[in-house]
Amino acid sequence: MSFRLRVLGLLTLVAMAATAATGWLTLRQANRQVQETVTAGRQEVSRITGELRTYGFTHGTWDGLSPTVASLAQDTGQRIRVATESDILLTDSDALAGRTPREPSSQPAVLVDPRPVLKVPAGQVRRISMKQVATAISDYRAEVTDAACLTRAGAEPTARPDNLGIPRIKADRRPAQCPAPKESADPLTPADLVALQPCEAEQRFAACLQRVFNERIGSVAPPRLEVRLGVRNESAPTLAAAPTMAVAAGVALAVIAGALLLSSAVLRPVRAMTVAAKGLGEGDLGRRVPVSGRDEIAQLGGAFNRMADSIQAGEERQRRLTGDIAHELRTPLANLRGYLEALRDGVVDPTPELLDSLHREALLQQRIVDDLQDLALAEAGALTYHPADVDLRELLEAGRRAHHAQAEAAGVALLVEAPASVHVTADPDRLRQVVGNLVGNALRATPAGGSVSLAVMSRGELAVVEVRDTGKGISPEDLPHLFDRFWRADASRGRATGGSGLGLSIARQIVTDHRGTIDVRSAVGAGTTFTIVLPRSAAPLQGAVEPSARR
Repeated sequence: MSFRLRVLGLLTLVAMAATAATGWLTLRQANRQVQETVTAGRQEVSRITGELRTYGFTHGTWDGLSPTVASLAQDTGQRIRVATESDILLTDSDALAGRTPREPSSQPAVLVDPRPVLKVPAGQVRRISMKQVATAISDYRAEVTDAACLTRAGAEPTARPDNLGIPRIKADRRPAQCPAPKESADPLTPADLVALQPCEAEQRFAACLQRVFNERIGSVAPPRLEVRLGVRNESAPTLAAAPTMAVAAGVALAVIAGALLLSSAVLRPVRAMTVAAKGLGEGDLGRRVPVSGRDEIAQLGGAFNRMADSIQAGEERQRRLTGDIAHELRTPLANLRGYLEALRDGVVDPTPELLDSLHREALLQQRIVDDLQDLALAEAGALTYHPADVDLRELLEAGRRAHHAQAEAAGVALLVEAPASVHVTADPDRLRQVVGNLVGNALRATPAGGSVSLAVMSRGELAVVEVRDTGKGISPEDLPHLFDRFWRADASRGRATGGSGLGLSIARQIVTDHRGTIDVRSAVGAGTTFTIVLPRSAAPLQGAVEPSARR
């Protein structure tokens, strides 16, 4: 089973157990609290909230609310705690009675909203209603400001709602600091009307008007209240601790068991990979981790082992390459040194033939170094390409002309089979390098009287180039090594006749960078055929530069 599914199943089991336990405890607690908590009757709640709303509607402020709360608490016998929605305590009947405030009831708080409820006439043109509400907003601001001023000055205001529900304030006396609000010739505020305009397209027109009205008067209207009634019964029995502790202990044990299972399933292979990674870092390239199962941890272990295999193979390739380079350069460099020392000591004379031989030997070493540099750049993706439109028929014809003299000297017929032009997007110089390497190998492997054919054809979106010879062929056991560095099918051939041993490796990398493939098939005594397949579309080349970047 997948590690993810196992973890999901385990956590689901723990969550279900915890949820069931919590539900059981919650139900038991709720039933007991319903029986043991003192609750306010509906009529008393209605009376208390109604008088509080009337106070806020009439006075425009909650200042001076304490006497009203004290009177309601005395009449109803309820403990009344009044706070704003932001939990700012305004008054508490326990504190007003001179005793320490008791714990309030667990019943939800009752919301008291002193803002007027608009009475928008049904069937009236919406634009007219919007103007009326805009006027009502301005009127309410003035009325509620006047009412708050009267209350703070000690006067007792009274309020009568008009036809839209806006309070119209009057007072038994008007203190000097609270002059009567002046009636404006145009009480409508443009900003209020603009705020109401979106309601004209609303389906719930009246609700939209009320919402905007509440928003526009929010800065002057008294805040909404949260009223809590009653106290928790101090003599009521508390929840028994034993069931709660038992369930909590069970859930804790389940979580601990799950954690142990997770640590056993995850930490053990992770610890093994940590040890193996440290071993790799210290040079132990043969270190691997045991892998079992098919889950994500097993996949991670397999990926780690593949990474270690790749690192080890790369290290072995590097050692083998170093050994090959040393092997290829040791003998010719020893010869050069011997002849140079002999010339210095006067043992041999510096004849033109000897100097020419030494020069050819130095050129061979330079070729090996250049080929190694090209191969290193190609494998690192740093070999520069200059893509252009290339006619493969013309490219093969150029290759035939370049090797015509060598073929004629060897008595080998060099032919081009290209019935039609085939175009690809490629670096022409690099492709000529590949074709030249293949033709040179084919001419060396073909005896006098044989032939080497260069063919190109089109297969849908692919271009196919073949270099065929009628030489002695390559044995099946040698074919897998044909593209290895410094490898030659004929061990008796030296560098002078067999090249640097890097040509086919470079050719394969160049073709790969052109998003193509190179393959070989051969039969001993019948000849060899190298096949290059390239995309005809303009696929981007690795390391390609724009033609303008040529130097």
